[in-house]
Amino acid sequence: MSFSFHVPTNLVFGQGAIQKLHKQRLPGKHALIVISSGKSTRANGYLDIVQDQLTQAGVTYTVFDKILANPVLDNVMDGAACARANGCDFVLGLGGGSSIDAAKAIAMMAPNEGNYWDYMYGGTGGGKKMKNKPLPIVAIPTTAGTGTELDAWTVVTNEETKEKMSGGNKNTFPVLSIVDPDFMLSVPPKFTAYQGFDALFHSTESYINNTNNLMRDMLALRAIEAVGRSLATACQDGKNVQAREQVAFGSSLSGMVMSVDNLCSEHAMEHPLSAYYHEIAHGAGLIMLSRAYYTHFVEHCPELHDRFIDMAKAMGKTDAKEPMDFVTALVDLQKACGVDELKMSDYGITPEEFPKFVDNARSTMGILFKLDRLKLTDEDLVKIYTESYR
Repeated sequence: MSFSFHVPTNLVFGQGAIQKLHKQRLPGKHALIVISSGKSTRANGYLDIVQDQLTQAGVTYTVFDKILANPVLDNVMDGAACARANGCDFVLGLGGGSSIDAAKAIAMMAPNEGNYWDYMYGGTGGGKKMKNKPLPIVAIPTTAGTGTELDAWTVVTNEETKEKMSGGNKNTFPVLSIVDPDFMLSVPPKFTAYQGFDALFHSTESYINNTNNLMRDMLALRAIEAVGRSLATACQDGKNVQAREQVAFGSSLSGMVMSVDNLCSEHAMEHPLSAYYHEIAHGAGLIMLSRAYYTHFVEHCPELHDRFIDMAKAMGKTDAKEPMDFVTALVDLQKACGVDELKMSDYGITPEEFPKFVDNARSTMGILFKLDRLKLTDEDLVKIYTESYR
């Protein structure tokens, strides 16, 4: 039950936390503010607030607003060039997980030569070691989902090779994260659900993987409770600050879970979906896979039964006695959030692609399959994809 716990991020959490940004020790004097290519960050006033806080702190800034919903390699390289051209000495990710993930990758490449993919491990990545330390990173999420504000990892898609892979190292932990539920009140119900289920699955996957980790167990169960019991309310009443705060707390805890442990193969199976079909939100892909995925483990891995009951109870099914009670709780939550009718076919996916997805998942995220408590064959993976398909 040994573990190593290292989360070197200064977390400022709670309603109104953004107003404390100018009082924090910032890691530089000129920030590259990384935001999405959409309108919400500006329209909701979040960018103005952050710019005002930086000005109060005596920090200048450059805005880079090119990030897609699933950040891609070109985003990273263009952002790094922008940071260098403007003399930025730190990177501030403002927005959803895509903006903060992209900020981390941009911070890695700004002081380093070549292409980001040269430094990726797995798939067609070059596996090179970076010579220079990344620029410091500040994270300000406007969604509750990835937990990237409290972990070192970033996920980027190579559009040319259709690979979606994780990167990062001990130097890509944000030095400062501001998590303010006031910045999350405007997220539409659908995306609140997608993001919330991503946070939930970070902890459920970790809780059933093949490691034994007391710290992980404590963090994961509390994260499952925070998200599982409040996400439906956040979806149904987006202005409910208490619900938003609980989901945000669960998301940040899930980031800590990934800092002290890791996931397992559900995330690996999703990545090909959103790598080949960019319009699929990562959380939506996970939702579509989840029922068949967890049912497979319930049916074929008896040693996990107690853990599934633990998770069902954490989600609010306090009378849970059977492992399938977790799957029931999961499906009930998806119905309450209005995302139980998602269909792969609506995005253009066909069953003939499933073997290709299996190969892609193993090539890009193969490490996660090694963390499964139950070894999944290629046939098992095709079966899960098939049972998830509508």
